[in-house]
Amino acid sequence: MMRDGGELPIIASLTKVSKNFGEIKALRQVDFDIRASELVALLGPNGAGKTTAVKLLLGLARPTAGRISIFGGNPVNAEVRIRIGAMLQVARVPETLRVREHIDLFSSYYPAPLPLKETLAIAGLEEIKDRLFGELSGGQRQRVLFALAVCGDPDLLFLDEPTVGLDVEARRLLWQEIRNLVSRGKTVLLTTHYLEEADSLADRVVVIHRGEIIAQGTPHQIKAKTSGQKIRCCSDLPLELVREMPAVVEATKNGDWFEIRTTAAEPVLRELFLRDPAIRGIEVTSAGLEDAFLALTSEDNGKSQQESRS
Repeated sequence: MMRDGGELPIIASLTKVSKNFGEIKALRQVDFDIRASELVALLGPNGAGKTTAVKLLLGLARPTAGRISIFGGNPVNAEVRIRIGAMLQVARVPETLRVREHIDLFSSYYPAPLPLKETLAIAGLEEIKDRLFGELSGGQRQRVLFALAVCGDPDLLFLDEPTVGLDVEARRLLWQEIRNLVSRGKTVLLTTHYLEEADSLADRVVVIHRGEIIAQGTPHQIKAKTSGQKIRCCSDLPLELVREMPAVVEATKNGDWFEIRTTAAEPVLRELFLRDPAIRGIEVTSAGLEDAFLALTSEDNGKSQQESRS
């Protein structure tokens, strides 16, 4: 990654890392770097190896093989840990403490934490700072966990599904706070199932599937790996006929409505009009990150990825 004419330093890395759980190979010879001041979105289906990779980087698990480095050291070292913040879905915090008490407690673990007022503002918790954690809604609890991850002013932040349970407005506000952290020079590793979130926030996207990294690049580069456009329309044409049209990669039909993935929309549209002059409700959109993700991690593509390595 380049900024201001120079490549940013690597602050976290997995080098030829494998992790086995008995006969299960969760990670297979993974090479993965995170550079300073970038936001990396780590994407993959359930069971792909995302959580395992994050736990290894946090020092919560040890690799079967390979090397892990954070700020040039071992992630279990105290001098490394005080530079890291983490928001994990498996987090459990006492329900009988108040929001501000949780933040005060976590802040005490760091040498130079943010002031309480600033942490509350970042997470949007000012109005509920005196409420017990056990009284909070799911979305409010998510914001508290985000506050606990950022209160120590860490240089490297791990965010595991940070916006689960948030409404649209709260999600957008949290996105902006994450952008603000990166603009201040912080580095963020984000895991999310919201592909729009990764597309909006990430400098770089890494796709992991079956324990292997199968693609990485900017969101634009990842989206370019799949067919370029989608057509949605209403027609009485048979599905098989549409699937056989030139430039059609994939087509599905629900009632009379088609969704067509294509490398070039214009020739497909001409063919559709030729075959069905009564075609209606036409929408053409560019393929998004979700389309690229599904194409990369589909069953057939996953097999071809593995075959190409063998």
